[in-house]
Amino acid sequence: MPTRIHRAAVFALYQLSVAISICLMPMALLAKQAGVTLPAHRLVERLERAYDAAA
Repeated sequence: MPTRIHRAAVFALYQLSVAISICLMPMALLAKQAGVTLPAHRLVERLERAYDAAA
């Protein structure tokens, strides 16, 4: 059973990953033009599932 601190920590990590992904969007678009895909969506989705499970 997750504690309130655990839920808060997972939520903070989720929000931080979303903010970092938004900041890295220009770099991701340039990398996509070069043929490289940045897997930031995996981190965001994994943390979203962890937060949903904790909530």
